[in-house]
Amino acid sequence: MAFDTLMNAFTELMQIHHMLYLFGGVMLGIIVGILPGLGGIVGFSIMLPFLYGMDTTSALAMLIGMVAVVPTSDTFTSVLMGIPGSSASQATVLDGYPLSQKGEAARALGAAFTASLIGGLLGAIILSAFIVFARELILKLGSAELFILGIFGLSMVGVLSGKSLYKGFIAAAIGLLLGSIGSAPATGEFRMTFGSFYLYDGIKLVILGLGVYAVPEIISLLIENKKISKAEKLKGSFVQGIKDVWFYKWIVARCAPIGAMIGAIPGLGGSVVDWIAYGHVVQTSKDKSKFGKGDIRGVIAPESANNAKEGGGLIPTLLFGIPGSGSMAVFLGGLIILGIEPGPGMVKENLEVSYIIIWSLAIANIVGTVTCMLLSNKISKITTIPYGYVAPFMLMIIFFAALQATRSLEDLILLIAIGALGTLFKYFDWPRPALLIGFVLAGTIETYYYQAVQFYSWEMLERPGVIILILFMLTSILLSVYFKKRDEKKSKENQPRKTEEHKIKYSFFSGELIFIWSLMAFALFALIDSFTLRFLGGIFPIIVSSLLLIFGIILSIQITSKKRQKDILAVEIIENGQLSSTWVKTWTNFLILPIFLLGTWILGFIPALAILFILIIRIKMNSSWLKIIIITSCAIAFLLFISNAMVLHLPTGLIYDMYLKGN
Repeated sequence: MAFDTLMNAFTELMQIHHMLYLFGGVMLGIIVGILPGLGGIVGFSIMLPFLYGMDTTSALAMLIGMVAVVPTSDTFTSVLMGIPGSSASQATVLDGYPLSQKGEAARALGAAFTASLIGGLLGAIILSAFIVFARELILKLGSAELFILGIFGLSMVGVLSGKSLYKGFIAAAIGLLLGSIGSAPATGEFRMTFGSFYLYDGIKLVILGLGVYAVPEIISLLIENKKISKAEKLKGSFVQGIKDVWFYKWIVARCAPIGAMIGAIPGLGGSVVDWIAYGHVVQTSKDKSKFGKGDIRGVIAPESANNAKEGGGLIPTLLFGIPGSGSMAVFLGGLIILGIEPGPGMVKENLEVSYIIIWSLAIANIVGTVTCMLLSNKISKITTIPYGYVAPFMLMIIFFAALQATRSLEDLILLIAIGALGTLFKYFDWPRPALLIGFVLAGTIETYYYQAVQFYSWEMLERPGVIILILFMLTSILLSVYFKKRDEKKSKENQPRKTEEHKIKYSFFSGELIFIWSLMAFALFALIDSFTLRFLGGIFPIIVSSLLLIFGIILSIQITSKKRQKDILAVEIIENGQLSSTWVKTWTNFLILPIFLLGTWILGFIPALAILFILIIRIKMNSSWLKIIIITSCAIAFLLFISNAMVLHLPTGLIYDMYLKGN
């Protein structure tokens, strides 16, 4: 039965129009992977608005096509210029870039693409095997077990997010509160809407994903305003890289399952998988002298793991409705848009859908790898374009995608507000994946909690599955904290003491402290607002906001303590009595967004976008007016074509509306 369903899914996917969407997703994934700092979260966020009304198979093929190839294409920037294309390609830089400096970029890319292909296929096989063999176990899971799994996902996010445990918990709590805005699942009461009808339906995942991730990265790259890469020609042999993977096949055989297993643990995601695989291959190698200097093994290990993690990340996402990473969190939102309910039902009512996803993952890995190899020389030239030319196009895509939530000006207002929050998270080095996963899990955890209490009452804590999961969760937290402290202790012991450290002066009111108090103020508002609701409508935000306030107080004490400041590394915004240059540059460039919003309100979306292109290209690149006009005209023409094809209405502006009323 399962085999027949597997083959039916393959036959369905192989239809020409479905494959065209898969190829489209692959091509977008390649572009997203090439541009540093974007990654699968931004790609998914851009795709989400276009899913409405799409055929389910085509939409899934497009989504999986993109996410499968991002860990492959982000290798270009890691190898060619030493900049991680995404969080999952950081370890590749350690040996990939030195190989490129040695003139062996093609060898490094060939090995990376081949390892990515094998890792991706193994990830799809592991996902398929898990669905087949764990099907009966999954069907026995109830709302109580799924509720504890959601809590487990949040706990992993907090523990494994950056230098401070409390920063991770606060970030996840902010995500939970933002996800609670709107109608309460149990009572239908409206929470934290600030009196705005726009927020009655809650914050849209598209806007949150773009605001938290895309906006801060674009601002950061605008500040640098450099060419993405200086490499124009590739040297070395792709064939040699392929041979290297065959020679070190056992590294791939070990690291791919590691990647899949890490991807399956909610909350870990791509930020750690490459480092764990890299650390594994270094620890198990007899000759460690060449690592970090251009060892091909240092490319093969992380690349095979970070592609396999996508298959692993789909396991909790599909079968439990719990995202294994930030990109899987947005993918979860895509499934909901398509009317697919993730959870145990995926192996019963939606088994064919699950197999379509598996086939899409396998085929997309093959198509993506072959495409990357064929387009390597051309793609490497794209990265030499100064970012002053790239940024306006990225902003155009982001604004256009955000408007698809409700197609009103409020979409842009909320995008910029969340973009400011995401920029602060990035500036103060707070874990943005924790915020995003908390947001996605908010509705799931709250719903499963109500169901569990309704079906089992407090007896749910006596269920064997719940007990096992709680013990596993507590063990994971304790081990994570232990290993984290041990590694911190070792790193301190290995670091030479610096006499300059004693000369560092810390101020009490750091920028980060004010940021923490602002988050606590939001939690206090949520707490007060929740007390006006009925018990079932307010208990969830009451618990979350109370915990946030407690963690905020603890973190505030740590940051203001001179003894702890060196460990927490509180970020200052004032240097030598003046605002730091980084802080000033960040918000000077961020001003582009509210200026665009004002222009949209007065003039309309299209005229404001044209002005945005002209300002950025003229100020950042000092290009000729003819060049600016050509680039702007092409961009506006493309956007108008897409809008007309999709029959989309863009904001027209105050002047145009007054003109219509006058006539």
